[in-house]
Amino acid sequence: MIAHFGTSAAGHDIDSVTLHAGDLSVTLLTWGCVVQDVRLAGVDYSLTRGSDLLADYEGEMRYSGSLIGPVVNRISTGRVEIDGMMYELERNLKNRIHLHSGSRATHLRPWKLHESSADRAVFKLHLPDGDGGLPGDRHIRAVFTVIAPAILTMEITGTTDQPTLMNFANHSYWNLDGTPTWDGHTLQVAADRYLPTTEDFYPTGEIADVDGTPLDFRAPREISVKNPEMDHNMCLSDGQVPLRDVLWLAGQSGVKLTIATDQPGMQVFDGRHAIRPGKPQYEALAFEAQGWPDAPTHANFPSIRVGEHTPYRQFTTYTFAKPD
Repeated sequence: MIAHFGTSAAGHDIDSVTLHAGDLSVTLLTWGCVVQDVRLAGVDYSLTRGSDLLADYEGEMRYSGSLIGPVVNRISTGRVEIDGMMYELERNLKNRIHLHSGSRATHLRPWKLHESSADRAVFKLHLPDGDGGLPGDRHIRAVFTVIAPAILTMEITGTTDQPTLMNFANHSYWNLDGTPTWDGHTLQVAADRYLPTTEDFYPTGEIADVDGTPLDFRAPREISVKNPEMDHNMCLSDGQVPLRDVLWLAGQSGVKLTIATDQPGMQVFDGRHAIRPGKPQYEALAFEAQGWPDAPTHANFPSIRVGEHTPYRQFTTYTFAKPD
């Protein structure tokens, strides 16, 4: 189902498209490829934190539910080198750090709904050479599919006519209980390493073992607000691998989410900032399947370089389960 959602500040008409199969309904927006609403049969609240106002997604909620790229997370130096050429990027955090691709990022644009059906939607976006400070005439395609009984799949592909960087991530916030905060959820992540960060939350360059740290989620355990504090990349692998389950989240309600991805990293963020206007901190958790952040700055991190013959691809799935 396609419906008019709103008109952007720049005058773009934005639509919502609702997909359904089995027990799962998912509503997406043509603004930023936002995952706006996720409904599981028998559960009387949305499992993601969304808004009915487009202005929220243009403002305070610009990272909520959106598809962020072409380079998600931080570039600590505000510049990148690609095949011997240096490219200066927008320093939109503390006047020195490049965060979430700046003001020209994919989550701040209208996408074209290329095709849709009851259970599938295809979005497209064109990034011309130099747009956002990066080289390459780039074509991005995002395909969302709902599969019974309750699976959402997301496939992102990107092509370019010259070497460039790509590292996309969906930035949905999840609260499986519909409660004011996520306090009491149980989390498990299949990662035995993580990236320590500076006070500005970009990687120091160290790749550390989770053993003996608050970020050891190899076995499921209950988490609570600030215990631990979370805004880190969990290192799932040293490069892209076949699709596998990597993260398991369960609410006290018994609702469960399993995330599978082919990406080497998973940013785990505790939502310490208010996600929605007038709502509390720690309202929901964000899990961003991605390449390791700040990869161009660290030669020992998996590369996010793509080229004409080495296009970008991400495949991530979200599987939901009702209480037993």
